[in-house]
Amino acid sequence: MTGYVLQKIGYAFLTLLGVVTVIFFLFTVLPGDPARMMLGQNESAEQIAVVKKKYGFDKPVGIQYVNYLNDLSPISFHSTHVDDYSFLSEKKYSAVSLFTLGDTRVALKIPYLRESFQKNGKKVSAVISETLPNTVVLAISAICIAMLLGIVLGIISVLFKDGWIDKGIQFISTLGMSVPSFFSAIIFAWIFGFLLHEYTGLNMTGSLYEVDDFGEGTHLQLKNLLLPAIVLGIRPLAVVSQLMRNSLLEVLNQDYIRTAKAKGLSMYTIIKRHALKNSLNPVVTAISGWFASMLAGAVFVEYIFGWNGLGKEIVDALNTLDLPVIMGAVIVIASLFIIINIFVDVIYGWLDPKISEQ
Repeated sequence: MTGYVLQKIGYAFLTLLGVVTVIFFLFTVLPGDPARMMLGQNESAEQIAVVKKKYGFDKPVGIQYVNYLNDLSPISFHSTHVDDYSFLSEKKYSAVSLFTLGDTRVALKIPYLRESFQKNGKKVSAVISETLPNTVVLAISAICIAMLLGIVLGIISVLFKDGWIDKGIQFISTLGMSVPSFFSAIIFAWIFGFLLHEYTGLNMTGSLYEVDDFGEGTHLQLKNLLLPAIVLGIRPLAVVSQLMRNSLLEVLNQDYIRTAKAKGLSMYTIIKRHALKNSLNPVVTAISGWFASMLAGAVFVEYIFGWNGLGKEIVDALNTLDLPVIMGAVIVIASLFIIINIFVDVIYGWLDPKISEQ
């Protein structure tokens, strides 16, 4: 089991390294001069040269890439010379010095995602820490809605198998998987936040916390969570519903279910006591994968509903060419996706030892 876990961690490290490499060259080399993006088009050549030297943009691309990896790594290497590219000497982040080898200091630190181009030098980690919790709340709410409604709809489909209710649920599930999230967001915001606002009390846009009209602080607005959570949960809801229906039908064909029917138990009792638990395995598998995907899929939903999460922050950063924020957000989402998948794989290996032995 230990070897299985270490193997998964090794694959995860290589995957994350590949993501970081692609992100670095995609957003550092291709867009143009990052120093000019920070200062604008009307700044002097002297100011641009100062920024390039400060952030290491005057170095060759290979050196910039190594420096970027050094910033992201928890264990990093820094020159003891103040005039070299060394964020330790410039106090850009806090680090604990482990030991020194010649002119190189080895330090332990929190991964450094650098600074925003457009937020007056604000650290990217601070930007992400302010917005990521809202995205996690939205993703968890969407998953809960998808799981509860999907399981219920799947059971109803089985109870009315091949009837008009079953066919209607299957049609809605297929439609839910086919319609893009941004289109669903526009429709839901227009219908429930505008046309039916008088009856629903819901807003077209709004975040989890809103500033008071009189400037007396922020207030929790849970009603703003409802529409984006439903929209974000539509596609996984459709998947869960279909998986639940198919899995439950397969379980109901087992011999022990026939025995339960022969004893005179009702279909409701059979599903509740015997079939439901054994039908949830594929549903749990789907939910674990969808949660990680939602962190990335919430981009357009958050932007349309004005939800102050990481997805909306990514869109705003794209509009202003705030490359460090984009890069940092993508790396954080990729890391969360990898961590969740490792966690799920380890659980599978623990539940079924044959998997870890392969």
